[in-house]
Amino acid sequence: MNSRLFRILAWAGLALIAFATLSPIGLRPTSELSPNIERFIAFAVVGAAFALAYPRHLWLTLAIVLSTAVALEILQIISPSRHGHMLDAVVKMSGGTMGLTAGWLLQRFSVQR
Repeated sequence: MNSRLFRILAWAGLALIAFATLSPIGLRPTSELSPNIERFIAFAVVGAAFALAYPRHLWLTLAIVLSTAVALEILQIISPSRHGHMLDAVVKMSGGTMGLTAGWLLQRFSVQR
């Protein structure tokens, strides 16, 4: 697996999540899914990308993903058009943890050739 590609995807994904979380509500991308499912999936994808990008730094990537989830919710409190909630942070942290776990398992048990 190409860790450089996963590094780009991980950091770009985190930047996109930050933009979607902190931009005015009218600029927030939406789908037909509920916001909690969107949050969970977004952080799961980013978590998996971080696990695949930095396979030897699982605890550091876990700290980055979880602290970003909490920080973005706190930053929403000061945004005039947004609101931060503890439940949203928990959903984001759960998605990030699941993604990191899945990425770590994929990296660990993939066949290396």
